[in-house]
Amino acid sequence: MIERRFAKLWQQLQGKKPHLPHFLAEVSIDGIRGIEDLRVGFDYPVSVIAGGNASGKSTVLFAAACAYKVPGAGVRDFVPSTLFPDYRPNVGERQDGRSRTTVEFQYATPDGRRAMRWRRSKAWSRSFLGRQGVDQPERPVYLRTANTLCPPHGRRASTLSNLSNPSEVRSVLGMSHLSVAPAEVPLTAQQVDFAERMLPFDYATVVRLSSGAKSLLFAEQASGAAYSELHMAAGERAILRLAAEVAQLRDALVLIDEVEAGLHPWVQQLLMLQLQQLALLNNLQVLVTTHSQVVLECVPEQGRVFLERNDAGKVAVVPAYRDLVQDALYGRSDEALNLLCEDDAAEGILQGIFDDLLPRHRVKRESVRIGRDTGAEEFPAHATAFRKFGQIESFVFVLDGDKRDSRIASEIQDRAQREVPVYYLPGDLAPEMWVWQRLGGEAQPALAQALGIEPGELRARVERLNAVFDSASDSPQIIAKTKMQSLADALERDVAEVCRVVARLETRNDDSDIQPLARDLEQALLRWRS
Repeated sequence: MIERRFAKLWQQLQGKKPHLPHFLAEVSIDGIRGIEDLRVGFDYPVSVIAGGNASGKSTVLFAAACAYKVPGAGVRDFVPSTLFPDYRPNVGERQDGRSRTTVEFQYATPDGRRAMRWRRSKAWSRSFLGRQGVDQPERPVYLRTANTLCPPHGRRASTLSNLSNPSEVRSVLGMSHLSVAPAEVPLTAQQVDFAERMLPFDYATVVRLSSGAKSLLFAEQASGAAYSELHMAAGERAILRLAAEVAQLRDALVLIDEVEAGLHPWVQQLLMLQLQQLALLNNLQVLVTTHSQVVLECVPEQGRVFLERNDAGKVAVVPAYRDLVQDALYGRSDEALNLLCEDDAAEGILQGIFDDLLPRHRVKRESVRIGRDTGAEEFPAHATAFRKFGQIESFVFVLDGDKRDSRIASEIQDRAQREVPVYYLPGDLAPEMWVWQRLGGEAQPALAQALGIEPGELRARVERLNAVFDSASDSPQIIAKTKMQSLADALERDVAEVCRVVARLETRNDDSDIQPLARDLEQALLRWRS
């Protein structure tokens, strides 16, 4: 199981941290991109920086790139004046405002802690907080951002993984018109192995073709297929490029912006596993930014850094609460019972049933996740993916009642290649139609009380909407959806909330036709818990 491999790596890396020759322990930023007095600490050799857009993730990464003097780099590489430039034209009034700015670093070494500060007033300068005769620590640094690539030697490379317009593509293709063949450097076995652990390919060889600053990867598979980066999928290209640049680094600081870009969640897990194995073997410190919950959960809690910009514009480090990141259908989903349904009405009905089941069996609310907004026709494809990535055992598929006579359930079983739970919402109709019938039925007084209105008011609203739509020419399903939305708006609730209230009360009624589904979900919950 991949979870056990992660757990073992976490323990090994944390134990190795005190013995690393270099460790960037803290970055402090003041006066850059609206960030004031931000301190970001790192306590684990592979740290994931998460947060919303404009929360400062890339700024922290760029600041970290200025922490070391990079062997072989130019004087303008890996310095704040390059990574945080200002627009200061010779003519014209438009220019960036310039404020006093500091970027400070704390280093942890086997000999103790050290510190360094970059400060800008008119120009950038370095200091070592009063210590004399101290030089900036040296270390290889690799920086990959969403738009540029800075290899560890400090030169910028033109790569297809980052090309953004046709002129850049033509520039690289210009190598095919040279009178001298481009230089060829084969990737090492370690570099190719790094890529093959994440990609479904068996490479015979991968070479880098280069001419000056231009480069192009060319792959040959064991099957005989041969192709350049022009014919690679985005994920294959990204992984091969990363393998070529990172797999053989030693004692380096590796900085990757949006590490999940272009990668499937399962490959994201594999990449984070490989990066941590490299960190262990090669004494690397790795900092990545992400918008992916999968990536965030691939490191232990001490390796997670969550940034948030509050309403006042101040950026701060906050706890990475679960509700701050999106639930994922892939990756460590066996931590919860996952249900897949079709829409918000179906989700509301399921939530109402679990409102009764969870307290009865003393199961926490976060132990059940419900995914929706996917058509039932897509369920078989989802079953294929869940099986492929080892997640099928923790999923339950719930179809609307009007899908009972369809072939979707059998297709789900075929794709899953095993018996998986496929249940149906109550009745033979769309969920909104089933709920609407209950709103006008015998349980109306109890429903009115649960919805916070007088029984007479609920009855009047239901009857008025029935009269309004009595002669409508739309399908019964569309009419029911429209009536449900109108009632929900009048009650200042959403449709899912109304459906949830109805399902909760129906679950407590032993004579309701919701009971077969409630019993099925109860058994699924007990199986998952055991």
